[in-house]
Order: sequence, then structure tokens, then C-alpha cells
Amino acid sequence: QVQVVESGGGLAQPGGSLMLSCAASGSIFVDFSMGWYRQSPGNARELVATITRGGSTNYGDSAKGRFTISRDNANNLVYLRMNSLKPEDTAVYYCNVDIGGRNYWGQGTQVTVSS
Repeated sequence: QVQVVESGGGLAQPGGSLMLSCAASGSIFVDFSMGWYRQSPGNARELVATITRGGSTNYGDSAKGRFTISRDNANNLVYLRMNSLKPEDTAVYYCNVDIGGRNYWGQGTQVTVSS
């Protein structure tokens, strides 16, 4: 079993910043990717950013230039630094662990951007 737990999130003002963290634990003995997705009401879940164990990153269009994903391989942690937040960034953010195509998800953390 693999457990995925997010932390961080909350309320931010437009133009502000937030940091999300995620810890993966359990039966993880192989290389795996970690990442963040988000979902707002009435919309499909969308890619925010992913990162491989080697540090290769992939960003969704909405995150490019504003968000930065990073990873602590020794502790199976992944972070998402979000800058220049916009009201349209409001969503539930989910941490993802992809082990050879098998996906594990956290419970989600709410991010609300509002003045």
C-alpha cells in the first residue's frame, strides 16, 4: 500500500503565494514520479506539474512561469510553490504518485484565491 498525504493550502490574496507539500510512504521500492493536479467545481481534474526522481519537470499551461515543483527524494516529498496566484487558481489540489502507471492520490487540499 502507498499513502499520499498533502499539507498546506488555504486562503491567499490575488498576487500572493502559497506552498503545498506532499509526503508519500508505504510500499515504494522503485522509481516513481510525483506531481500535482487540481480540480475546481464543474471542471475535470487537470495537470498542474509533475517531477521525476531525476528532476525532470512537466507543467500544465496554467502553471508555467508561476508555479515551481520540487522534490526531496530521500524523504519521498514533493512541493509546489505557487506565486502570482489568481482567483482562477482556486481549486482542490491533489498530490499524485505514479509508480509504473499505477496512480495513488492524496485526499486533496483546498486552495482559495480571493480578496
